[in-house]
Formats: sequence, structure tokens, C-alpha cells
Amino acid sequence: MTHKLPTDHCRLLRALHAAGGPRQIPELAAELELDQSPIAAMCATFASEGLVRVDEQELVELSLTPEGQAHLASGEPLVERRIAQALAEAGTPLATPEIAERLGIGAQEVGKALRFVLAKGYAAKQGKALVAAEADLQARQPDEELLEAVAGADGTLVLPAAEAESGPCATAIKDLRSRGLVKCKTRKQRFVTLTGACQEMVDEGIEELQQVNQLTEAMLLSGEWRSVELRPYDVRADAAPVYPGRIHPLRRVLESARRAFLNMGFEEIRGPYVESAFWDFDALFQPQDHPARDMQDTFYCGRPERFELPDEALVETIRGVHEHGGSTGSTGWRYRWNPDRARQVVLRTHTTSVTIHACHDNPRPPRKVFCVGRVFRRESIDYKHLPEFHQVDGVIIDEHASFATLLGTLGEFYRQMGFEQIKFKPAFFPYTEPSVEAFVRLPGRQEWLEMGGAGVFRPEVTRPAGVSTPVLAWGLGLERLAMVRQGLEDIRMLYLSKLEWLRESL
Repeated sequence: MTHKLPTDHCRLLRALHAAGGPRQIPELAAELELDQSPIAAMCATFASEGLVRVDEQELVELSLTPEGQAHLASGEPLVERRIAQALAEAGTPLATPEIAERLGIGAQEVGKALRFVLAKGYAAKQGKALVAAEADLQARQPDEELLEAVAGADGTLVLPAAEAESGPCATAIKDLRSRGLVKCKTRKQRFVTLTGACQEMVDEGIEELQQVNQLTEAMLLSGEWRSVELRPYDVRADAAPVYPGRIHPLRRVLESARRAFLNMGFEEIRGPYVESAFWDFDALFQPQDHPARDMQDTFYCGRPERFELPDEALVETIRGVHEHGGSTGSTGWRYRWNPDRARQVVLRTHTTSVTIHACHDNPRPPRKVFCVGRVFRRESIDYKHLPEFHQVDGVIIDEHASFATLLGTLGEFYRQMGFEQIKFKPAFFPYTEPSVEAFVRLPGRQEWLEMGGAGVFRPEVTRPAGVSTPVLAWGLGLERLAMVRQGLEDIRMLYLSKLEWLRESL
């Protein structure tokens, strides 16, 4: 009976049959001109079928270190043998400094060799000196023989683990390693032998089976398909990783934030990056002497140098709110409002400039809008601050809106973003009252991270827009949220082109 096997399987069994005994996998790989990995895989398959036996032998590989090579190149005996020879020549006890002087080496080196001198019986102690002992200096010591054996094996000697781990050889290896003359590592050697069942199978005859990866049109037309076999695929075998294109982790967070508010029935709006100080600050009742408006906190543009203000009636209303509160019931900030400061051109410091525009464009309730976009601030770059980052801003204009509505909306947003533990702390902002800061708990840690601010717009903000109902507002940072979701310790990682991290990020 002829047994049909794939080509490489046939070649391997024939090589083992011809050997008539155990063969090493590296030898088989060299003979068959294949890598060791497929040889090992075929042997494992045959072993599971009872066709071959794979025996492992643990070996210890000894090799010379650079210090060992230098020692052999010098032609000098080991230090303890030189000490023994010096003591024998002196015929009298010698102290360590005297031995060092005779040999022309340092006293410290002599001191390190003393334990070997005594252990090998070359000398005995006499007070603080050494005296030569009656030892055969012609006899070779185990460590000397081993060092010569390693050198004679082209710098690498392989020994069975049992031999290297017991007896004189083990002591010699330990001594040579302690001096830094040799290094060793353990490895395994596998021997493959045919079983009796496989011997019979090969004797009966094995035939190479033609295998193909796929059927072709030519095979179907010629009928060749009848004599071939499709090569099986092992879906569990290791394969090269495939890295398909994917959305950047930060972009995924931005899209998740958009979906969260769209799911809650919000309308998305957009606005320009370059804005007038009027809409970025003044319309939000932020005083013109507020520190956030200083050059060290805000990016001002040189071209264009100024923007035109909106219609005069709105400008006068904002002026009145700032100077004396206008018709809002407030006392205002009690300073002279300067329209030139309002005309300044800035890179928007928050997306609230977009949502306040929305309030002025359509103040009729009920209305829920949000904006996701970039904002710019003159921040010092560190592990949690960037001069350019993303915010999600939103407002709810509704006569039934309350502070509880605000907290519930933000809580639902963070739950949709994957955070179950959220808390709020009282805060102060010039344009909201009451105000809070939102915090989320870092997964698996006791720390809380601040995510942004929120509150109820003050009348000084909403009345000039023609809104008489409560307006809930918030501005939340998204880079920090992405940082937490990706388990990053440094926010700058979101903008570094580290391909390995990008490939593995979820």
C-alpha cells in the first residue's frame, strides 16, 4: 500500500529513514534546504500521529568573553598558578604586597585570586603571609582544562546540562564565570527518530502528493483537478500581522462626542476659528480687563488687525451691560467699555463664541445646539496642556430648563462616552451663575480629572440676545477625555506620529 503525503513530508521521512537513527532538527533543515520552523512543525505533527519520536536534550553552551579571549591571547597562566610559582621560587612566606611586586600586578588582583590559591592547595596561610604548599604545579586544574577546551572549540563549547551542572565541571564553570572569563547559556537540542510504525509505512512506500493553493481554469479544462489536492490551511498558525487603515483615536473621540449629543436630540452648529473679541469675550460679559484677554493667554491676529462690530443697537446694549448692567438688573462691571478692544481679532479661545452667536441668531425656545471644534490658548505645553485643543460647547434654551437639567445632560454625555463615575464641583465663570466644573474618575484609579466648565448663562449674556428663558451652557475639553480613554499619561501622545501606538490603539 502506497501512502500519499505532501512533498516536504515525504522528503523528511525519507531523510530520517536513511539516517537509521536520531537526527537533529538543524541537520535536517540543512540537508533538506528548509527553515527550521517548518521542519519543527512537521515533526510535531508526525509526533502527534505516532510516526516519530522527538527527544529533547538540555545543553549548556560555554563561550569566551572578551576578557577570556584577552587572557588566552596573553599566553599567561591563571593568576593563582603564577602566585604558586612565585611562592615556590621564593621559598619563604610572602605577604600580598610582596607577591604583587614580584608578579608586577596590583595587590587587589592578588587578593581576588587568594581563594583560588588556597582552594587548589597551592599555598597555606602563615599569619598575614602565604607559604608554598607541597602541590604538583605540573598537574592541570579542571578550570584550566575547561578554559583550554572552550578555546579549542573555536571559542564555544557545548556540554550536556547534566555534566555542566554537577561534579568538577560545574565548579570549574562557576570559577571561570566569577572571573568573567566565560559566559554560558542554556539551550535545548531536539533529536527526531522514526517509530516502528513509520518505518513500516516508509518500507511500504510513500508517494509525493501534489498540492495546490487554488484551482485554476486550466486545471478544470484539462481534468488535472482530479489528481491534485487543495493544500489545507491552519487558521491557528501564526501569520504576519495586518494593520488596516483606521480612524485616529482622537478623531474617534470627537465623533463619539458628536454622536452623543445628536443622540440626545441636539442640533450641530459650526463657527470660524478667527473671531472678534466682541463675540469671544464681550458678548459673554467678560470684562475687558480680565486676565484671560491678556496677550499671555490669548492669540491676537495682526492681519486683519480688526473686525467690524455688529449693528449699533447690539453694540450699545453690550456697552450698557458692561458699564452699568443695562436693563438686566445688574450693576455691570462699572468701567468705561472700549469698542476698539472689542474689534480686536483673536483665535477663538473657546467654542462658546459659536454658541452665543446661535443664541443671538435664533433666541426662540426650545432649542438645543452644540459645537465640536478647535480652540486656541497661549498655554505652556506639558503633560495635560496644549495651545491647540478641541472642545464641545453646547446650550439649551428652554423655559423649563433648570440646573438639574444641566447636570443630567452632562452626566448622560459622559455615560455615553464610557464613564460611569462623574461628579461636579462649584466653580466661578464670568458669564454663568451658578457654575460647576465636571470631573470624571480615571478607570482603575482613585484620581479625578477635570474635564470642563458649565453653568446657567447670566442675564447679562442672554438678555442682549433677546432670550428671556434660562440658558444652560457648557464647554468641555475632548483631548483629556481621549487621553483617559486611551490610558495615556501624556496628552502630547495624541499628536505624536508613533505608528506602533496608532496600530495597537482601540
